Amino acid sequence: MFSFPNSKNGPAAAGAASDLVKDGTDRTFMADVIEASRTVPVIVDFWAPWCGPCKQLGPIIEKAVRAAKGAVKLVKIDTDQHPMIAQQLRVQSIPAVYAFFQGRPVDGFVGAQPESQIKAFIDRLVKLGGAAGGEGDLLEDALAQAKEMLDAGDVATAADIYGQILEAEPENAAAYAGMVRCLIAAKEYAQAKRMIADAPASLAKDKDLAAAKSALDVAEQAQNAGPIPELMEAVARDKDNHQARFDLAMALFAAGKREAAVDELLEIVRRDRAWNDEGARKQLVKFFEAFGPTDPLTIQTRRKLSSILFR
Repeated sequence: MFSFPNSKNGPAAAGAASDLVKDGTDRTFMADVIEASRTVPVIVDFWAPWCGPCKQLGPIIEKAVRAAKGAVKLVKIDTDQHPMIAQQLRVQSIPAVYAFFQGRPVDGFVGAQPESQIKAFIDRLVKLGGAAGGEGDLLEDALAQAKEMLDAGDVATAADIYGQILEAEPENAAAYAGMVRCLIAAKEYAQAKRMIADAPASLAKDKDLAAAKSALDVAEQAQNAGPIPELMEAVARDKDNHQARFDLAMALFAAGKREAAVDELLEIVRRDRAWNDEGARKQLVKFFEAFGPTDPLTIQTRRKLSSILFR
């Protein structure tokens, strides 16, 4: 059997480490991973003997798991010898690492990672696995992490996390809406529409999905906005050119500059609240629906809008 260089993964070492690190198979996956994860998070490392990055990752992740002193476990699966589980999880390249808790995948990554990131990955699992509420807290953390990645522009990672959650819970509203937002961020508007149309009946009136639909509507509305530099120049020439300022707001929104977009719409309301049948105020309301009622920008902008309208 293949051994990572400088790693102690033979039977004696495994026994001494209280089975913190073990070799898994398709046959033992249910016991080694799914059932074991009812107690502590279990990390699954999919590898193969010919994989160079696997050799780099193996010792690092084993060291970090052992350092966690039983708070997490590691199961290594040779995909050459045991391909079935990897195929079910749609593993396309290795090394691929999945973390399971309470019988479902909750986190993961692909490719060799530096030791600092591996430690952070395991620390997160240790913290969440030991937190009160266990399963719910870990799911909430996964959702929070996905949103953080999406907000930071890392659409691929966010979609991967949302996808893992949906694989375990197809009707998880937050994850479903999050995946729609990933498609919107990737400008895959047609696919986002299909996903909204195909949403489970239980999600039909969900507020997160409604907000995602509003985000899609605004994104489609904004995609034809003119070039930002030209619109900024037009506004600079005539500060009461409300149509140019409105178009600038939409172009800024399309470019991901949310705060700048709402500021331009607020300026129109400040200068002429009745312009275009209160078009700027109505567009702000659409933004609020897209952002969601608890988004800090929604709360902040509502305050500003109220101070303008009722001064």
